Amino acid sequence: MSTAIVVGAGIGGVTAAVALQRCGWQVTVLERAPELGEVGAGISVWPSAVAVLEELGVKGVEKASVQSKPAGMRRPDGRWVVSAAELGVELPVMIHRAQLHDLITAEFGPAVTVRTGYEVRTVTQDADGVTVNGELHADLVVAADGIRSVVRGALYPQYKGPRYSGFSAYRGIADVELDDGGGETWGRGQLFGFARLIDGRYYWYGTANQPADAASEPTVFKSWHDPIPRLIAGSEKVLQNDIYDLTLPLVPFVQGRIVLLGDAAHAMTPNLGRGACSAIEDAGALARHLQASELSQALTAYDAERRPATTKLVKRSRGLGRLAQVENPVVCGLRDGLFALGGKVMALRARK
Repeated sequence: MSTAIVVGAGIGGVTAAVALQRCGWQVTVLERAPELGEVGAGISVWPSAVAVLEELGVKGVEKASVQSKPAGMRRPDGRWVVSAAELGVELPVMIHRAQLHDLITAEFGPAVTVRTGYEVRTVTQDADGVTVNGELHADLVVAADGIRSVVRGALYPQYKGPRYSGFSAYRGIADVELDDGGGETWGRGQLFGFARLIDGRYYWYGTANQPADAASEPTVFKSWHDPIPRLIAGSEKVLQNDIYDLTLPLVPFVQGRIVLLGDAAHAMTPNLGRGACSAIEDAGALARHLQASELSQALTAYDAERRPATTKLVKRSRGLGRLAQVENPVVCGLRDGLFALGGKVMALRARK
């Protein structure tokens, strides 16, 4: 039986473990944290990622339903810029990260072994396989150890790695009753978004331009339109994280028998809401190629498919982030006007 070591037990890592298990591999998952689990707030799961999870047998992530309440883009005073209905966009499933993680790990079978509290320090490889910390040996190592990946650093020591986006993010979960479909509100150098989770609570997030490592509170949003102040007030805990993505061009996702997956390969800003979905899609693609070809060919095909696709997402997400965080009032006005015009054009096309 083929063997694999997955480094990191976040969304991407555990999805990779399930995918490899379904390919008939024996998998060992190594997690640095003392317990298996996921932290954070909400996460958007787009239809392409939902399809991968369904193929892997993960249950409970339902496809997005039709939005019955107004949603879209607004200004801080509450005036609409464009509605989601006008744009005709397909909406993702919104779910808490911990809940999604639980749904995926529920599919672990006897072929998956989890070791927590295990820190990966060294990874070496030869023609026979890969060895972690000089003691664990496998045919394949999947590095899903995040944006500051130890494995990526060992493979590509000259790569610059994470790049600060220029803004910090606040996130929370609010247990409130709202008659609002959510969406995003764009201001000058600040953005606020919220959506209903499948468990009935609301996930919200805000971003603000500021230097890295500047601890602060999301006070600016408390003067924005309803229900934004209620969402912040209704949250027991507010998380703050500086936003980084990976320097372009991305490094190859494969070197020998070692594969990069998820944020270790292509960490992006959250503006498209595609980060975790891309990790899930990585896992699905890896399994698909392993089932179709021998190891070397499968890994080459994985890199050829996933690196160009995720490079585009990193670029698009970074570009959208820059647009959303613009501070110049004239540019903000032009931006909002173009979105409003785009919505009207899309609505006319839909009627035709």
